[in-house]
Amino acid sequence: MPKTTKSGQPKQSELPSTLRRSPKKAQATFTNAYDAAADQYHDEERAHRVAFAAVKHTHEKVGDHWEAKERSGPSDPQAEGGANTSRETAGGVDANASKSHLLDVARRLDVSGRSKMNKADLVTAIQKANEKATRRSR
Repeated sequence: MPKTTKSGQPKQSELPSTLRRSPKKAQATFTNAYDAAADQYHDEERAHRVAFAAVKHTHEKVGDHWEAKERSGPSDPQAEGGANTSRETAGGVDANASKSHLLDVARRLDVSGRSKMNKADLVTAIQKANEKATRRSR
């Protein structure tokens, strides 16, 4: 089922909840990638994975929504490897961002102990805070 209207706008009813709370650019990235993948693969599950992969290249998950990344590109080792790799994923957190950026995101999410964390610990803590914020928003 297409996730865009005839005029090319994202259908709000077809968007995952985290994307409904996100900027129009993230919504458009998801819906356009989904529709193209659905046409190409004729498989809704695969189209969904492709669409979220496209969003993760341009946006990062912060709390219960997606925000534009400073630089587009893969956000974690799994995204770098493609579909046939089984590496650890960061669940939408931009694991390739600088430590100072991750500290800023952790500060905005009120992650305790963030100043003593290394980069890997920050990614894990942000991922947990994102999951908690998303659960609260549903």
